[in-house]
Formats: sequence, C-alpha cells, structure tokens
Amino acid sequence: MRIVSGIQPTGSLHLGNYLGAIRNWVKMQDEVAAGGGQSLYFLADLHAISQPHVPAELAANTREMVAALVACGIDPDRSVLFNQTQVPAHAELQWLLNGTARMGWLNRMTQWKDKAGKNREGASVALFTYPVLQAADVLLYQATHVPVGEDQKQHLELARDIAQKFNNDFASEAAPVFTLPDPIIPPEAARIMSLRDGNAKMSKSDPSDMSRVNLTDDADTIMQKVKKAKTDPEPLPSDKAGLDGRPEATNLVGIYAAMAGETVDGVLARFGGEGFGRFKPALGELLVESLAPINARFISLREDRAALDAILAKGSARARELAAPTLAATYDALGLVRG
Repeated sequence: MRIVSGIQPTGSLHLGNYLGAIRNWVKMQDEVAAGGGQSLYFLADLHAISQPHVPAELAANTREMVAALVACGIDPDRSVLFNQTQVPAHAELQWLLNGTARMGWLNRMTQWKDKAGKNREGASVALFTYPVLQAADVLLYQATHVPVGEDQKQHLELARDIAQKFNNDFASEAAPVFTLPDPIIPPEAARIMSLRDGNAKMSKSDPSDMSRVNLTDDADTIMQKVKKAKTDPEPLPSDKAGLDGRPEATNLVGIYAAMAGETVDGVLARFGGEGFGRFKPALGELLVESLAPINARFISLREDRAALDAILAKGSARARELAAPTLAATYDALGLVRG
C-alpha cells in the first residue's frame, strides 16, 4: 500500500485542515507503516503558482507548513515529506500527461469553474491544467490510495482516466505504466465550516481571520474566536435531528465532537437544552487544551530554518528515487529518446 497526498503551502494550517485531513494523515502514516506500506506527503508549491502569489510569502509558507505538519504528528522518519519543487519529475510528468489529458475533461472540472469564475479568459493556463499536475503527483509514485475529500473526488477520477487512457494507448495490459489509485475517504473526516458562516468551508483564503481557528493561534485568540463565532438564539437540541436547518450550531457541535472523539448525539446528550453561553467556553477550552501541544511544537520548529530545510532535502531525495522508475517508463512508452 502506498498513500500519496499533498497540501498547498498558502497560509497557516487551520482547524479544518487538521480535523479534515492532517489528523487522518497521521493515523494513516502509522497504520500504513505498521503494514509495511509507505506514505508520501508533499507541499504542493507548484500548484500555488497557478494563482497570484507573493514569492517571498510562498517560500516562507512552505517552511512554515513543514513545521506545522511535523508538529501535528507527521514523522519524517516514517513518511516521505517533501515539496514538489525539489522533485522536477512532477513537472516533467505533467507535461508528458498533457498529451493524454483532454480539453473536455478539464473543462468539466468543478473547481476550475469555481476558481476562474466569470473571467476564464483571464485565468492562468496553470489553473486550467493543474488537475493534470495533480494526476502526475500521484501517478508518479504508483500510489495505490489517495486520501480525498468530497471536493477532490472529481480530480482523482480524472487521474484514473488519464492513467487508463495512457495505459491503453502506450502500454500493454500485462505491463501497464501506471497504477490506478483508489480514493480513501475516511468516514471520521470532519467537514469543518467557517466560524462566520456555517454554510461555507473553513478556509485559508477567507479574508476574515475570525472565520477560522489557526493552529498557530494562542489560547486567548482561540477563546476569542470561539466566543465570537456566529450562532443562532435557540438553545442546543437534545439530539442530532434538532440541528437541521441550523448550520452554525451544527458546525460548532461537530467541531466539539470531532475534537473530543465523541458522536454528535453524545455531545448533545450533555449540552442539550443549554445555550451557547455555556457551550462556547467549553468548546474553546477543549480546543485550547487539544491544540496546545501542537502550537508549542510548531513555535519551536518554525524558528529552525536549517532543520526544516534538512527535512525537505531528505524527503525530496527519497521522493526523487521513488519517482525515477515511473518517469523513465513514461518516456520509454512515448518513444522519447533520452541520453
């Protein structure tokens, strides 16, 4: 079993990243290692340039993201942790796969439509083709499984389509070039929404910092954000069905349940009938207590630039080794002659 997943180094990790993805990465890292498999986690800095960015901030964010991932529990000795830029095979394979990908496939990508908006003519080519780079990211390592959220399932399906077409066109059934990866959608993965809008995902790109709990926030900031989170005037219900039509209440209860490792009904059995004046402080205290070790480890790590660069160098060297056979096989299958 080989798991591959990445995250863009654009801004600080927040609670939604942690509960929705990173915590599961740590769990999978341990389970896969115990079974003799391998986990590869990367900083998708090449993806970050598909939209406007500040170069100095991207470099700083890449190192900061390494510190955050290690603080959350990603172990560079048990997983391969690296950034795309240090593994040129990602960009090479994307170009090779561009001959197999089809315009119609990319035009149907929901995230392309959402991110480009009405100004598609003004969007970068990189934004249009980044699903092909995503395909290269996982196909390069012969990934067997890719952890994905619901919003990324379409992109993994595209990666499988590209892999299947390439195998059909340029390889034999007995000796395919690419493995078709299967999705992993952990049932316990929490979908964390904005603290200011229960219908919108918690996001690094939201202009309001009050919309999210960053893993870098101190205790006072976390408590302030939770206490000011948008709610409704009704008390909490005694069961999950009572949350219907109450997105902000659903979100806050869901965060508590995910952080405490409880069911939503279990949380409501304790807090049902109570107002948010009691529930919010309890939620804030739970978050402060749970995130304190991560925050302390992060602060210690992010000041050591040499250590962070060493982690990336080690992981990238290993990733280049793992990528080389697939890249060579792709060139050969296409009839491209390298010296």
